[in-house]
Amino acid sequence: MARKRENRCKKCRRLSTKLFLKGEKCYTDKCALERKKSRVFTRRRRLSQYGRQLREKQKVRWIYGVRENQFKKSYRMAEKSSGPTGEDFLRILERRLDNVVYRLGFSVSRSQARQLVNHAHFLVNGRKVNVPSYLLREKDVVEVEKKSKKLPMMKQILESSEGRTVPEWLEIDKKSLKGIVTRVPQREELNQEIDLTLIVEYYSR
Repeated sequence: MARKRENRCKKCRRLSTKLFLKGEKCYTDKCALERKKSRVFTRRRRLSQYGRQLREKQKVRWIYGVRENQFKKSYRMAEKSSGPTGEDFLRILERRLDNVVYRLGFSVSRSQARQLVNHAHFLVNGRKVNVPSYLLREKDVVEVEKKSKKLPMMKQILESSEGRTVPEWLEIDKKSLKGIVTRVPQREELNQEIDLTLIVEYYSR
């Protein structure tokens, strides 16, 4: 089934928060959410508890660019873990190959990371992997494929993401375009703006 396309900026405006879905543009004054701040405030009706749960779930799904079935499957996987379900759920999303590629600065957005992974531009432990949802583990090595390193597109991507901070649970060698998952992210390293309780409540109904 084809992926449903929707205006990415509209999603940010709907949630009144930046989801960073359009890469470099999200960091500039051209961001639709920044332009919205100068407009007249319009009052919205109060959300029900279910509405808040649904909105938080949709926000996280849009941030990571995961389809509904994959999102639910990842949550069910987190439920079977021994730790707090919400935290383990975010750790699973963070360890997806497309997200790690984005975090390392090898793409300007997660949607671009998915496309690059689909086209086999990356190696995991020396082997080509073209599955964006591939879950990385500790000590796994992600590297830009040899031929892909010479592409002008890759050079532009690296220049655009030059100032981006790489999380402490990842290690990067910019010279060889290689990244290592040194460990799983800790709670304080996860997105603090996500209300994990609402997501757990949504799937516990």
